[in-house]
Amino acid sequence: MTETQRYSFFLGCVMPNRFPNLEKSIRVVLPKLGIELEDLKGASCCPAPGVIRSFSEPTWLALASRNLALAEKAGLDIVTGCNGCYGTFKEALHVVHEHPQRLKEVQHILGDIGLNYEAKTDAKHIIEIIFEIGPEKIKELVVRPLTGLKIAVHYGCHLLKPSVLRPWKKTQRPTFLDELVEATGATSIRYKDKFLCCGAGGGVRGSNVPVSIDIAREKLDNAINAQADAILNVCSFCHLQYETAQVQINKEIGEMKYRLPVIYYTQLLGLALGLEPDELGLNKHLISVDSVLNKVLG
Repeated sequence: MTETQRYSFFLGCVMPNRFPNLEKSIRVVLPKLGIELEDLKGASCCPAPGVIRSFSEPTWLALASRNLALAEKAGLDIVTGCNGCYGTFKEALHVVHEHPQRLKEVQHILGDIGLNYEAKTDAKHIIEIIFEIGPEKIKELVVRPLTGLKIAVHYGCHLLKPSVLRPWKKTQRPTFLDELVEATGATSIRYKDKFLCCGAGGGVRGSNVPVSIDIAREKLDNAINAQADAILNVCSFCHLQYETAQVQINKEIGEMKYRLPVIYYTQLLGLALGLEPDELGLNKHLISVDSVLNKVLG
C-alpha cells in the first residue's frame, strides 16, 4: 500500500446511536487500506442539510463550520460515512469559499468560542477515499472473492447531488460504487429506478412516515424483483431507512415478506478482505444477513 493517509473521522448522529456495527466495519476495514482515522473530538451534529438549513441557514452554516474548524485544528481533512453529513460539509465549504463575507461572519462566531477557521480543510466521504485507492488495487487485496453474490447498489441522493459540488464524473449514471462492489468479486445488478431516493431524507421520514415508507417499498420491490441478494448503501441514514422500513412494512401486512439484507459497503469489502462477520458487525442487523453469509462462507 501507499503511505498511510490520516483523516478526522466524523461519525454524525445516526451511526453511533443506531448503527455502531457499521462504525465498527469502517474502523476495522480502512486500516487495511492504509487509511488511519482520528476521532474528531468535540464534534456536534453536522447539522442535517434538509432540516436545520431550512429553518435557519446561518445557524446551519455556523454549526457545520465549527465541525470543519475542529478538523482544521487537527490538521486533517474530515471524512464521514453519512451522505447527509457529507452534503452539509461540502455545501458549507462552498458557501464560505464563494462568499468571503459569510466566512468572516462564521469566523466571528467561532472566534467567540476560541476557534480559528480558515476553511482550508476538505470534506470527503469514506467511499471517496476508497475509490481514490482504486478498484484495481482493491481487487489485489481481495482474499475471499464474493463470486455469485448479486448486489443492488444504492448511491443515495446527497452523495451525488448537487453534482457541481461533488468530485464524481459528471454523469446521470455514475458507476464508481458499482466498480468498487465488483472489485470484491460480487456482481452489481441492474434494477429499475436504481437512482431513486430511499425516501428518508429532506425531513420526509420525520414528517410523513407513510410517504417515506412507500418510497422505500418501491425501491425494495425493484431490488427484490431483480433477484438481489442484498441492497448495499454508503449512508447510515439510508441504511436506517431500508432496515426499519422492512420491519414496519412486515408489521403492517402481518407477514415477513420483506427480508432483503441491507449491507454497508465496508461490511461487504471486509468480507472480501477475509474478515469474519462478527468483526464487521454483520451479526447486529435488524434484517438478518444470514442468506448473504451462507452464500459467501458456505
